[in-house]
Amino acid sequence: MTAQSPPPLTLEAARELQTMLRAEIGPGLTERELDAVEARFGFTFSADHRVFLAAGLPHGSRRWPDWRNGDPEDLAERLSHPVEGVLFDVEHNDFWHPAWRPRPTGMPDALQIARSELATVPQLVPVYSHRYLPGTAGECGHPVLSVHQTDVIIYGNDLSDYVRHEFTGRASRVPAHSTVGFWSYFVNGGPGIDVTAPTPHTPYAVSAQEAIEYLRMLALERLIGRRHHPHQLIEAGLTALVLGVETESLPLLAGLWHTEHESADALYDQVVAELGLSEGLPGDDTDIPWETARWELVRWWLRLIVNGSLAPGAGGDLITYEGWGALARPRSLKPLVDKADVYGGGDAIRRRTREQAIVAEAERLLAGSWPPSDRPPGQQGFRHS
Repeated sequence: MTAQSPPPLTLEAARELQTMLRAEIGPGLTERELDAVEARFGFTFSADHRVFLAAGLPHGSRRWPDWRNGDPEDLAERLSHPVEGVLFDVEHNDFWHPAWRPRPTGMPDALQIARSELATVPQLVPVYSHRYLPGTAGECGHPVLSVHQTDVIIYGNDLSDYVRHEFTGRASRVPAHSTVGFWSYFVNGGPGIDVTAPTPHTPYAVSAQEAIEYLRMLALERLIGRRHHPHQLIEAGLTALVLGVETESLPLLAGLWHTEHESADALYDQVVAELGLSEGLPGDDTDIPWETARWELVRWWLRLIVNGSLAPGAGGDLITYEGWGALARPRSLKPLVDKADVYGGGDAIRRRTREQAIVAEAERLLAGSWPPSDRPPGQQGFRHS
């Protein structure tokens, strides 16, 4: 469940959500049909998912599972995809969950143990494409997970938040954490990245100008609702202080002890104001939430990928979530998103090749005009240098 569980989804709210979808909406599944699907495939829908499908059945695209008339083999394959993806990484990418029995040396034995362990994990049920909800009967408010093998990220705080994010670019600013047995390992500390968590990058400033730019970029992230660890703000202040930046509050921020971390946010905001950065932050003045700020951040995250401050896979996930998805899926970012989408699979050599492909695409984007001009026709936009 999320840290702040929302109220259960109602039929009325579900129908409103379905007006946002790029899909045909057929009659909702009846209680008998929902029960029959669960009995046939051996799983249960979560409460929100069940209400969503009762309100109407999206169809017209293979990305939507057709629980009424779909090919049973296709539906079974979708249901098995998360587990089979983990098994793929066991076989090809040396994955082994720390809670499992010790890994045997032989691959057949390792796969047999892994499959036995995975038979006990919570079922993930497809919502759309490779987005999944835990199949926990009677429970609501679970985050929607985007699942590619052991690359698992939160793609919506709950089903309502997911639909708004995936199809309108408007996501909640309230952080969510997956607490659904096993799968939470990947989101909350395993190989995957929780894209709602603070950006996993290392500082890069070596001049006063870069230190001020770094403070501004953190301010932009906060503007769109991203969180920061206190130590990130303190480290940014200390770097700026060492590089000769001067403001009244900067020494106070840079000098905070571990026991004083609760003061980091307020002091950071004071530093930003004293540097005059607050007045230069873009407004939220288009149909897309914080459009100008997001494009500036995407360019910054691309630069972090290129200079080695942000891992390509993590950066690709972040740009997919906060950039491509929130900016109404601009075509210019699609090549990067596609490369990030397949980043997690394969052996070390293939991962390195894909990592290089993400970096190369980041370099290509940075070499062109900004923001890129090939966005969907009719999308409101802006340009700046």
